[in-house]
Amino acid sequence: MRIYVAKEEEIKGGEATDIYFIRTVDVIKKAGKDKPVRMEFHAYSLPKGYEWGIFAGLEEALSILEGRDVNVYAMPEGTIFYPKEPLMVIEGRYSEFGELETALLGVLRHNTSIATKAARIKLSAGDKAVLFFGLRAVHPAIQPSVDRAALVGGVDAVAGNLSEKYLGVKPVGTMPHALMIVFKDEEEAWIAFDKYVDPTVPRIVLVDTFYDERHSALKAAKLLKEKLYGVRLDTPGSRRGNMRAIVEEVRWTLDLHGFKHVKIIVSGGMDEEKIKELNDVVDAFGVGTAIAFPPSVDISADIVEVYDGAWEPLSKRGKLPGFKTVYRCGCEDYVLPYGSKPPKEGCEELLIKVMERGKVIVDLPDIMKIRERTLKGLKELSACKERKVYLLGGVGS
Repeated sequence: MRIYVAKEEEIKGGEATDIYFIRTVDVIKKAGKDKPVRMEFHAYSLPKGYEWGIFAGLEEALSILEGRDVNVYAMPEGTIFYPKEPLMVIEGRYSEFGELETALLGVLRHNTSIATKAARIKLSAGDKAVLFFGLRAVHPAIQPSVDRAALVGGVDAVAGNLSEKYLGVKPVGTMPHALMIVFKDEEEAWIAFDKYVDPTVPRIVLVDTFYDERHSALKAAKLLKEKLYGVRLDTPGSRRGNMRAIVEEVRWTLDLHGFKHVKIIVSGGMDEEKIKELNDVVDAFGVGTAIAFPPSVDISADIVEVYDGAWEPLSKRGKLPGFKTVYRCGCEDYVLPYGSKPPKEGCEELLIKVMERGKVIVDLPDIMKIRERTLKGLKELSACKERKVYLLGGVGS
């Protein structure tokens, strides 16, 4: 018996791939057709109801490509993107990276899907905190990667114990229902938690294990008084009824007895719509599966140029040939041939060179800097009445 996960050296070595890529590289080499190409990573469509995505996974993708004789151009992680915009371009002989396509797509697609859903949820929560509690929905081997992608998407905190080791981010979280059940008494469990847990950990207690939420919330407040930071409602669906009505009862009761300082955190089955319904009466949201298992952002990879004495724009049908870049000019994006001048003043070029001959040539930001970029982008997005994307082939070429 074993845990079925690929080793890092197997991923970077190209073993974690679809077999037809290995066969393709072999055929191209033996046929003397191993030419330089430019391969573009993009999403030509997004999940239903989505208008944009959040690019994530670049750091891991560059790690996979490290040491390969390739150049890489990419958007910074945490960048909002739209369909048909190039997210990353690899330039080099096909044999240098062809067998890595599966791993690269897996990293970019998975991270981007999680980050995009997290950003949508953060946008719906506004100034209310979003805590990511979704690791139980994924394989444990990828916990740090999933926590990282959720942070890229803008969540305020993650619960994974390994997040501090791998990401430098302290995890959050207080107690599961198991604590009260083992004690067989919620008050005794809360007292023990307060006695033995590091005092820097906020005293947030679950108040829906055995009894009515309003009753237990008041009991916890009277027990812990000013030490009680908040109460968490994680009520099972079979007992939930009208969640807003439950929250309003708890808030009213706490306020009535002088416990206005006690915050209310709601978790369990949260998504954008439920968060919007509760946003004005809840102080923070715990979100799990909605972020950990999001709709998939369909990133694909296609050769868009081949070098045969000169670079020739070439792609399969249905895809736009040629090496491209993106300029963001306020509420407008322009997809242009790479090397084109900005269409107007004040534009930001989103595709930049990040790797040369297998070495990273930019300073990769830490996770909280990436999160800041996402949040800044969401704020700008909200300020635009509409976003327009212009595809202008041939301009400046």
